[in-house]
Amino acid sequence: MRFAISIPQAFGDGDFEPGAFRDFLARAEQVGFDSAWTQEQVLGSAPRFSPIETMTYAAACTERLRLGCAVFVSTLHNPLHLAKSLSTLDQLSQGRLEAGVGMGGQRDFAAFGIDPDGLVTRFTEGVRLMKACWTDEKITFDGRFWQVDGAGMEPKPVQKPHPPLWFGGSHPNALRRAVRYGDGFFGAGSQTTERFAEQVRVVREALAEADPHPNGFRIAKRVYVAVDEDTGRAHKRVTDALNRMYGRSGGEELTPVAVYGPPEECVHGLRQVADAGAEMILFTPLFDDAEQLERLAAEVMPHLP
Repeated sequence: MRFAISIPQAFGDGDFEPGAFRDFLARAEQVGFDSAWTQEQVLGSAPRFSPIETMTYAAACTERLRLGCAVFVSTLHNPLHLAKSLSTLDQLSQGRLEAGVGMGGQRDFAAFGIDPDGLVTRFTEGVRLMKACWTDEKITFDGRFWQVDGAGMEPKPVQKPHPPLWFGGSHPNALRRAVRYGDGFFGAGSQTTERFAEQVRVVREALAEADPHPNGFRIAKRVYVAVDEDTGRAHKRVTDALNRMYGRSGGEELTPVAVYGPPEECVHGLRQVADAGAEMILFTPLFDDAEQLERLAAEVMPHLP
């Protein structure tokens, strides 16, 4: 089992404190987290820093911690620009990058100048083109959306053939695409453990049918978490935070996706995530990031597989 932590990104105008950010990452390295991850949100009322810039700053603050994004909505990016940025970041971090991609589901594609027609083709074509940028000395690509004729892109990523490529998604077709094109599947934080277990079954079926079999394919799950002896207080804070994050008001329909309460209850909930198939758990605190990091490391992680 590997453990990961979310990198704080929720900063309003003028709220960012560089020293606290550096201390958080240094502490994550010290207490044994394997990696630290961002999320991507371009449009939305909740403040959130951009993932590439946040990871670049984090790379300069750390030495061992692997750094990732779960996930880039890659359909909103030009794959050439995204490939270049990620290759550069892999160089700057000395080969510590993890890259996650997802198609985006229901997005305001018109705001980005993108026609949702042919979205699956756009997504898979973009992934294939990024891989070509990372591996081919001369890039020749003839797709529906992008065409490249004998161009080069240097330098390549430090990691060969390219940084680990994680796929998000929940539809069975998306899960099969993860096996076909990716190195891992990342279960969303907005999915319950039960739903994640169903997705893992589809992934494992696709892995069993794949020819050739993808070596080293990994499975991970983001888990919204809150360690707090007062279960009622944790429940309210978790519900409020998730409603703000997902733009909902009132109700508690999102709360079941989270693990919260005293340490022993969190351990129980996280063991269920591991039993469902997660080989890596990405802890995503919904408040008090630094305090939650300490409590997870001291009171939760030692009791997990």
